[in-house]
Amino acid sequence: MKTVAEMTPQELAEAAAAAMWSDDSASQRLNMTLEQVAPGAARLSMTVTEAMSNGHGNCHGGYIFTLADSTFAFACNSYNQRAVAQHCSVSYLIPVHIGDRLTATAREVSRHGRSGIYDVRITNQDGAQVAEFRGHSRTVKGTHLPVDPSI
Repeated sequence: MKTVAEMTPQELAEAAAAAMWSDDSASQRLNMTLEQVAPGAARLSMTVTEAMSNGHGNCHGGYIFTLADSTFAFACNSYNQRAVAQHCSVSYLIPVHIGDRLTATAREVSRHGRSGIYDVRITNQDGAQVAEFRGHSRTVKGTHLPVDPSI
């Protein structure tokens, strides 16, 4: 087994994501799928269920936000440094319906010091963009994987 210092950036992103996923009850219980992770990037998907519908019969925006927020979390934690959301915003573009398969794709816009900015595009099964999310991250103490003490 490689140490953190021996891992490529991609291996580190995947290992950090696996460590995070094992404790991520919210994403798992919403049946999200972690499809891809890379340094500063991630893609998750989820199918909208009837339990996620609002009074209009559409997907409640909070579930769309949660999918985007989870995707943002995997992207900004891909460097094995614990990172949390400092600020997030979302714009809803079109209604999401029960049965829709949503895919959220996060990409790093900026990362300097302890702060990062990530954009997350949420699309449906037809490729139509349903929402746009921007997250500002802040690193905090700790890592997801043990760091080699000899470094």
